[in-house]
Amino acid sequence: PDQDHLLAVVEHLYLLQDLDESGGVVAAGLEVEEFAAYFWDVESGMLPPELRGLGPQAMYDALDVPVPRDGGLQDLIDRAELMNITHVLAERSDRVARAMLTSLTVEHGLKKLSVEAVYANEPTGGTESGRLRVRLYGQAEGEIYRAVMLEQSTGGQIQHAVQGHNHGYPPYPYKAVIDENAPDPGRNRFGRQQPKKKLVPHDDERRFPAARALCRLRREEHLKGGEIVRILSAGPKKYPIETEWTRNRVEGLIANPKLAGHQVYNRKAARTGREGTSRWNPISEWAWSPKPVHAAVVSLEEWKLAQEVTAALRGGDHSPLLRVHAAACRRGLTVTEISTSGAHAVYQRGARTVVVPTPIPDTVAQHLIEDMEGTR
Repeated sequence: PDQDHLLAVVEHLYLLQDLDESGGVVAAGLEVEEFAAYFWDVESGMLPPELRGLGPQAMYDALDVPVPRDGGLQDLIDRAELMNITHVLAERSDRVARAMLTSLTVEHGLKKLSVEAVYANEPTGGTESGRLRVRLYGQAEGEIYRAVMLEQSTGGQIQHAVQGHNHGYPPYPYKAVIDENAPDPGRNRFGRQQPKKKLVPHDDERRFPAARALCRLRREEHLKGGEIVRILSAGPKKYPIETEWTRNRVEGLIANPKLAGHQVYNRKAARTGREGTSRWNPISEWAWSPKPVHAAVVSLEEWKLAQEVTAALRGGDHSPLLRVHAAACRRGLTVTEISTSGAHAVYQRGARTVVVPTPIPDTVAQHLIEDMEGTR
């Protein structure tokens, strides 16, 4: 709230009689009370106090808010006792935090310092139980509003991907360019919003075949990340890279469905409770563009097979079925399971249908591989 609003709150709370020339409050039978400082920030109210108020001063200056600023929420908590603050005034409880636990924690911390949190939208007088009921209702409403915002934000990000626009840093064989056909994003309180971008092939034409080669090494040769890194590093002219090939970069590219021409959102959960960590979401929770929206390095079927090989390698599985898949890829064929009875499975291999025991014995797998390699 602005300064006039804060003064009105103090008038209501302290039976204001007069203001002295310095802006202090002269209350009946009380000493002059003054506003010691103004603390506010503009980072998300869903963040904990220690992660708020960290924006550069230039950002706050650009907002041109007519209220002075002596720091953010964490600064208030750190300096409340040193500044001999007795009361903290805010417009309402969700201005402290959208998360109910965070606002309660802040209030509890201030209370231990003998600092009372006062909210302008709460009535004065009455019983303590009534005051507490109003406060908790307000904090619950803030938490619900937080959930609604997350739902709406996630929905917007899903539509962003479905429409073919890129999230994050572009993968190795691509670059991100502004989508001239996208609607104008307009402005918000921080200025003009970032334009929507789409993926196009990188200016270095060697990157597409390089990415295709490393995917093939996993899909057909069943090579592990370290082995692929050695092959790529041995041919810097054929497989260019700004810094160096690493196992994480190779594994990340192989796992990235954007190489199949689709935009995909929600592959990872960034908010895990531990700073700097993320986890993979189940593929059922990924949001895909319904059709390819940029040039593909590999087909979707090739990408899926690469993920199967990766899972098998991580599980120490060099199963006969994977060897059959690899042999089929080398011949430009596909092996697709049509049905299974538990003891036997029916596969479509190219134009032929084969029935094999499950699991496939090594001898049967080798016979299928030799049969495909003899096919012209």
